Amino acid sequence: NDTRITKVGYILRRYKLDEFPQLFNILKGDMSFVGPRPELRYYVNFYSEDDMKIFAVRPGITGLASLKYRNEVELLEAADNPEQYFIHTIMPDKLRYNKTYIKQQSLLLDIKLILQTIITVVTK
Repeated sequence: NDTRITKVGYILRRYKLDEFPQLFNILKGDMSFVGPRPELRYYVNFYSEDDMKIFAVRPGITGLASLKYRNEVELLEAADNPEQYFIHTIMPDKLRYNKTYIKQQSLLLDIKLILQTIITVVTK
């Protein structure tokens, strides 16, 4: 219902096709298909030293936290104070997922997450 988003833009976002340009970043080697997605610089200022571990790996289009919080916008819209909810609830949880990914990182896990992402995008 956002007047800034066109019908085409809605479809692109709905089916995650707005992520397509990031394939160029993968080809350049700046990104990976799977990995943590760092937050905006403003939110990185809230990271602890331990949280900075997520910068040791390439960011990805999808990952454990991306799948868990695919409906982040809806969660924030429902919150009384979206900013505080993000900083104190969502962000710490996403960081835990991202650190778990780093510890368990493997080709098999990446394949599983890519398949999970495709299934999620196609069925939702």
